[in-house]
Amino acid sequence: MTTPQHKIGSGFGATSTAAEVLAGIDLTGKLAIVTGGYSGIGLETTRALTSAGAHVVVPARRVSTASEALAGVGDVELDELDLADLSSVRVFADRFLASGRSIDMLINSAGIMACPETRVGPGWEAQFATNHLGHFALVNRLWPALVPGARVVSVSSRGHYFSPIRWDDIHFEQGYDKWQAYGQSKTANVLFAVHLDTLARSRGIRAFSLHPGGILTNLGRYMTEQDKLDLGMIDESGNIIATWFKTPEQGAATQVWAATSPQLAGLGGVYLEDCDIAEPAPVPADINNRVGIRDYAIDPNQAARLWALSTELTGTNAFA
Repeated sequence: MTTPQHKIGSGFGATSTAAEVLAGIDLTGKLAIVTGGYSGIGLETTRALTSAGAHVVVPARRVSTASEALAGVGDVELDELDLADLSSVRVFADRFLASGRSIDMLINSAGIMACPETRVGPGWEAQFATNHLGHFALVNRLWPALVPGARVVSVSSRGHYFSPIRWDDIHFEQGYDKWQAYGQSKTANVLFAVHLDTLARSRGIRAFSLHPGGILTNLGRYMTEQDKLDLGMIDESGNIIATWFKTPEQGAATQVWAATSPQLAGLGGVYLEDCDIAEPAPVPADINNRVGIRDYAIDPNQAARLWALSTELTGTNAFA
């Protein structure tokens, strides 16, 4: 299939920081919502956006923890949200909509990775439920507040290489694999952006997904020493040997670029990495060198099918 997945020569790269991609951009008067905006690359995203003049709303499952992490950060507002609980998503969205404010940037940065088998809600697999379904419901419920020119940014990962959507067993009821479950949720993040952009572009709202890079943050809290060894992060003695880690400031750059860069004007529905549009993954794809975007993650038919399933599961669809 033809694809807009080709680099545009942004001038930025893997070592660019959030501050660098924002240079010369004034976000005064803009409002951003950043899920996970108090930890890891989400925290750096919040810092960068507020430094450029934006007001940032940070929904958090642990508001007291978020308050401590964001102490001293500029124009930030905290609220309560648990993405694994759809009633919490509804209450948060209703509360925000009642404020009558508009959203210019909605960055879905929160997530969990490779957790032990966990069930939430009506028995949903936790990574798919938190990383995808919670954000799906959030965006659809907040849709009335998104204004023309707004961008919705979904933080995916090269982990999408680990699995397409498992249509015959979405919730891993036939046997759980933590990395496949993570991979499926990250594929879902990309497909969500693909179909949202299709639905929203006529109203001047665009959607993007991205791989932020490998960053040492709390996202890896469930990883075992063996996981880290298998992924080439550490040696047998536990010493970090990977040379591909980004700093949190570098890790936040691609999502900040996605949310703000004039270089992406008129574009949408694409997957980004290293502050540029990613190229299609080679065929056959190399699971050990996960560069580019797999074709199943940007397939518009798969994206529409996932949207329909997500609507059924969450009971939300702003475009119905």
